[in-house]
Amino acid sequence: QDWEQRQEEDTLLIERILLLVRNVLHVPPDPAEEQGVDGDASVHDRVLWALHISGMDDLIKFLASAQGEQQWALHVLEIISLMFRDQSPEELAALGQGQAAAEHGEDTRELEMLRQRELVERRARALQRPSRHSRFGGSYVLQGLKAIGDHDVVFHKGLHHLKSYSHDLGKETRRVPRRRQAA
Repeated sequence: QDWEQRQEEDTLLIERILLLVRNVLHVPPDPAEEQGVDGDASVHDRVLWALHISGMDDLIKFLASAQGEQQWALHVLEIISLMFRDQSPEELAALGQGQAAAEHGEDTRELEMLRQRELVERRARALQRPSRHSRFGGSYVLQGLKAIGDHDVVFHKGLHHLKSYSHDLGKETRRVPRRRQAA
């Protein structure tokens, strides 16, 4: 239900459920009670798995991200912090990426080798280049565009200036005296 349609009883029920989940997750671990095999899931991990199976984690994510449910933000924040209580950031970041991390490291090494090779080639090309820049942009023959007589036009500027080419390029416009200008 939307928050406008909820009764006071519904709001109290939601708050009580969130407090119950928080209190269950807040129970400290007891190493004497949890004498399991190495790699065995702790009681805290089993509680988290039960929350996941029941779909409660999806509800908590919804409450955390819904704009209309901001009144539960502190309860949700406490629950999420208690979910990650025994975890270190390094463990969480590496979780589920055992094989992918090795592949990522190999890809990173290959990319680094290619980058080094490219830098060496770029330096070699820079040393082969002459230091002075030639201002000569080249000359091009425009086929199909006739100049004086039957010859094709010879264009002496760079190709990027070709779009603005006209036969009047470089000619001065004739100045018309003011008294002879059209009104």
